[in-house]
Amino acid sequence: MNNDNTQIMRQIMDEIKSYQRIIIVRHQRPDGDAMGSTLGLREILRLTYPEKEIYSIGQDSSEYMAFLGDDDEDLPEEAYADALIIAIDTATTDRLANRNYSLGKRLIKIDHHIDVLPFGDISWVEDWRSSACEMIAYFYYTFRDELKINSYAATCIYAGIVTDSGRFRFGSATGDTMRYSALLLDCGIDTEKLFADLYLESFDYYKFQSFVFGQMRITPNGVVYLHVDKAMQKRFNLTAEQASNSVSFMNSIKGSPIWLAFIDNADGTIRVRLRSRFVTVDELANKYHGGGHACASGATVYSAKEMKALIDDADRLLAEFKKTHEDVK
Repeated sequence: MNNDNTQIMRQIMDEIKSYQRIIIVRHQRPDGDAMGSTLGLREILRLTYPEKEIYSIGQDSSEYMAFLGDDDEDLPEEAYADALIIAIDTATTDRLANRNYSLGKRLIKIDHHIDVLPFGDISWVEDWRSSACEMIAYFYYTFRDELKINSYAATCIYAGIVTDSGRFRFGSATGDTMRYSALLLDCGIDTEKLFADLYLESFDYYKFQSFVFGQMRITPNGVVYLHVDKAMQKRFNLTAEQASNSVSFMNSIKGSPIWLAFIDNADGTIRVRLRSRFVTVDELANKYHGGGHACASGATVYSAKEMKALIDDADRLLAEFKKTHEDVK
């Protein structure tokens, strides 16, 4: 790791030491990485500094990750004024779930997404990392002589690494990912319980999965896509997270290295999850009110017409990719 990042981490550590009240925030519609990193860091800091006020306040929730525990109740706005705010796993401020982040005295950004719109008084971004949780594990490892950890904190952080790395299958999983995961496992994680909590599903969900295979569509150049509309969500009693996870059903189709899931939101917007093998899709996501990683991004569209436009753009992107890559998997 280069000296610059080590220096940035030391700056973050010094800020943590100097504040009595620390509020940890993360992105809207939190996934395993967002919940694991915020709850894990909260536990590490509470163990290390029991005299401080340490909070994780998201202002929304995750049913999928509820087994890890809850965020704290929100604080009065005036409580933010003298607080250190740590924003984790969020590339841009418009995606922060806790809109009171701007009321804090100092703002730190810790993130592993492409740094399109930098923010924060201190910004620590490592976009090659598998997850924000890997960064928190690295932060703990760097200051292990000063920080404390327990099995609960380790479980939260490990859960985020596991989910964001696709159980260590994605290209972002490196030797460091494995080394820091081993460090966490040594803290006494019950992996059987964790994987049961993460991956056991209801009978209705498997019926939904069976139904979805008949609803997938493919473009002329091989982009596979699926629209999980409100009627489908109601029919199979899906949570928002279950509906969103349908993108994973399309990840192993030969000749289709781009796949898209469109999920109707309650507010009338349509959430888009873009995934790929080898093909860079984050610029496409940026065009449609989103962003993320090169091969895993999110976006939002506001109509069926805009949804079709995104599909057509993805099809053109894949056509161009196939021109220069003969053996497309």
